[in-house]
Amino acid sequence: MSAYKQKCVWLGASAAAVFTMCAAGAIAQGPEKSEQRYETFTLKNATNQRTANDIQTALRNMIPAAKVYYAATENTLSVSGRAEDVALAQRILADLDKPQKLYRVTYTINDGHAAPRRLTMLVSPGRRGITKQGTRVPIMTGSYKESGAHDANTQFQYQDIGLNVDADIEGYGDGQRLTSKIEATSVSDQKSNVGIQDPLVDQSVLEAQSFVNSSKPVMLGSIDLAEGKHMDVQVAIEAVQ
Repeated sequence: MSAYKQKCVWLGASAAAVFTMCAAGAIAQGPEKSEQRYETFTLKNATNQRTANDIQTALRNMIPAAKVYYAATENTLSVSGRAEDVALAQRILADLDKPQKLYRVTYTINDGHAAPRRLTMLVSPGRRGITKQGTRVPIMTGSYKESGAHDANTQFQYQDIGLNVDADIEGYGDGQRLTSKIEATSVSDQKSNVGIQDPLVDQSVLEAQSFVNSSKPVMLGSIDLAEGKHMDVQVAIEAVQ
């Protein structure tokens, strides 16, 4: 069927002008309703929900007439719409669902009293990297004595003491934006006034966001520790793939 249909309407123009428009078929009707399609795409490289949500948002913004649904348990995107919309969604997915880059993130920690410590982890955009180094200290949370028993039962919970490093990386301009959280804890020499058996824990936290565009170390900052000590933290990022 032709996309145009001849139709004569008197709009105050001259008869000659109306005749010319009718003859040329210049008045067009809207396009016929396009065939509706539905297709499900499996994300091959976007294996974390944050990246998948970004792709879903991009599809919804680029193809507002289509319906896009993300199934986290299956890691799939379902698209429903006109045939041309589904085809466009497939092309956009091919551009966005690419292999994730992988970076080696190395933290160098110097407290001035021993050789610098280095913590290295592999981090990809959208996935946090977490490293813990230290010991687990028992803390008594309660004590009870059963009827007729001679000894009391003591309950403990354990707290991680040492160094915790949390890293999150994302592309930013021609480099990488790294969000870091470094937490240093230690058992204090002071005693708790709540229970003499309960230790006091000294805690220092450094949260920083840095822009890194080379493998050269960048100073994140210093953490104040107990007894006037401090700890300097540097970080370097190197692309692995």
